[in-house]
Amino acid sequence: MVSVSNMLPDHSNLPSAKTIVSTAASLAASAMVIRSIARDLIPYEFQQYVYLSIHSFFKSFSSEITLIIEESSGLSTNQIYKAAEIYLGTKISPNTNKFMVAMPKMESKISTSMAKNQEIIDEFKGVSFKWRQITRQVESTRSTSHSGQHVSQQEVRYFEVRFHKKHKQMVFESYFPYVLRESKTMKEEKKTLKIHTLNSEHFRRYSGDYSWNSIKLDHPATFDTLAMDDKLKKMIMDDLDMFVRRRDFYRKVGKAWKRGYLLYGPPGTGKSSLIAAMANYLNFDVYDLELTDIHTNSDLRKLLINTANRSILVVEDIDCSLEIDDRKAEERALKMLRSSQSQIQTVNIVRKDKANQDRLDPALLRPGRMDVHIFMSYCTPTAFKTLAANYHGITDHMLFPEISSLLEETTVTPAEVGEQLLRNENVEVALGGLIQFLGEKEGK
Repeated sequence: MVSVSNMLPDHSNLPSAKTIVSTAASLAASAMVIRSIARDLIPYEFQQYVYLSIHSFFKSFSSEITLIIEESSGLSTNQIYKAAEIYLGTKISPNTNKFMVAMPKMESKISTSMAKNQEIIDEFKGVSFKWRQITRQVESTRSTSHSGQHVSQQEVRYFEVRFHKKHKQMVFESYFPYVLRESKTMKEEKKTLKIHTLNSEHFRRYSGDYSWNSIKLDHPATFDTLAMDDKLKKMIMDDLDMFVRRRDFYRKVGKAWKRGYLLYGPPGTGKSSLIAAMANYLNFDVYDLELTDIHTNSDLRKLLINTANRSILVVEDIDCSLEIDDRKAEERALKMLRSSQSQIQTVNIVRKDKANQDRLDPALLRPGRMDVHIFMSYCTPTAFKTLAANYHGITDHMLFPEISSLLEETTVTPAEVGEQLLRNENVEVALGGLIQFLGEKEGK
């Protein structure tokens, strides 16, 4: 006969719960002591070597590959990063529990994008790609002209994309080209002209494309509405058309694919309106560069590299803006405007509030500096007729001859004439007020 008690396990030999907890605590404490001693005695480089070796050993058994796509590639923006940023913004699914939403000033549509450290799964030809955007802070040391070395926190952004290793060839031959094409199409479909200005505070802390602030460029100026000589308008439009279509010619003769325009003339003669009209005509974004915020050639070079293709770069009063000890610094800035990014199509404009060419810096007038010099003159009879058509919808009036005669004898800007025409909706009253204004100007 078998006794049941003999078949049951003998619990008297098992350790108690108190003993188990005590042993675990002792082991944990020992591990902490060993870790502390190892950290103090074993060189950091050797610790990293051991860690990376163990990590690599276990990773070798993984079937996944992880690619890192950084925001910047050297000094320039990584095109794959920018393409992925646009492309993934359309991949926000109902299951995504966190994403970025924005509607910039003067925009009419809400845009979405990946949130930091969030994951999105994209399907392409039956293959899953897991994307994650990562942002981290790193210390950056920069040289400044005023205080030597300056240490600050720099934001580094990159994408991680994970997929099965057997699809590696497809990623480079099919998937990435597909993302680039799709992002380009999306960008063109929703493109609105923008004006970019330098984020001065951000630029002192960081560098790169995200130092530019941008808002929608909603300026109504066109060449039809510009108050300037018709022949000059046609010359500018023909010159722009020729520049846009001659990429191969520029490459053939070894010149940077740029066109430089020097706009000079008294304030109020329409330089800003001409720039807006050029942007609308070419469908180019505008970058407005204030050189007072730039202290080193390296900073200027980074900003120029991070301007978009097919854009207009406007530099205000270059000789007045730069804090320079001699003319050589200014000349270096001009050379950089001409030589940076030879394969990027840009229109460079230097705007000067100077009434005549004699007051311009000789460096600007040197051959090869600026391709086209445009003097924005005081209001002429032809410019007045354009303004009258713009403000009152008239192309002729019995007071036009008197006004034209006064304009030929008076120095008045198109802005001043436009201000007088705006003062009254009645054509007769507005033109009469303009005649009185011109008469008073002539008598002074």
